[in-house]
Amino acid sequence: MTETASPTPEIIATLRANLADVQAKIAQAAKDAERDAADVNLIAVSKVQPAERIQAALLAGHRVFGENRIQEAEGRWSQHREQYSDLTLHLIGPLQTNKARNAITLFDVIHTLDRPRLASTLARLFDEMGRQLPCYIEVNTGSEPQKAGVLPQDADAFIKACREEYQLPVIGLMCIPPADDVPAPHFAFLADIAKRNGLEKLSMGMSADYAQAVALGATDVRVGSAIFGERVYT
Repeated sequence: MTETASPTPEIIATLRANLADVQAKIAQAAKDAERDAADVNLIAVSKVQPAERIQAALLAGHRVFGENRIQEAEGRWSQHREQYSDLTLHLIGPLQTNKARNAITLFDVIHTLDRPRLASTLARLFDEMGRQLPCYIEVNTGSEPQKAGVLPQDADAFIKACREEYQLPVIGLMCIPPADDVPAPHFAFLADIAKRNGLEKLSMGMSADYAQAVALGATDVRVGSAIFGERVYT
């Protein structure tokens, strides 16, 4: 069942203003870093957001969204796909191998490739389904035991394996810095790993720190509450 809603004019106005504010801050951060703001992709993170806020973002013209959970995304985006042919959906949450087929069907980009078993599964399904999704390898820059992502010391070998052994379309790296750490060193660390492996894309930065991420080379920022407001958990 696809979520539908008719947002009020107030919600639409708020979403337009929030999107404009985030875009302006991205532009300023890019300018300060002598970068082109057009090289930064704004992913609106719509997880656990009311349907009317998402519809408002669509009506405001935004077309790039990120979701964490496949089941939630399936219920939300099927009808929107029919209405908005230019939608791009990014999977930014952990991917279980038994959900990989669903993910490949629904999403356009995967940000959370982080282990050999998943790499093997994606390689097989990409070939079987005839659909190749660009992939980011998630690096656990803080080496947090509770968090997904390949450990930094294993990143180079895993990147090589994904490219050579599994023949996956790896385009960049992704990270989520530890909540209690200053994020900038993690962003710089990820950029260094990407540079030495010849990867140009960096998925890093969220609502609290996307400007810092842009300053340090982010090509994709994943922004939720700064666009939609605080999440609504039910």
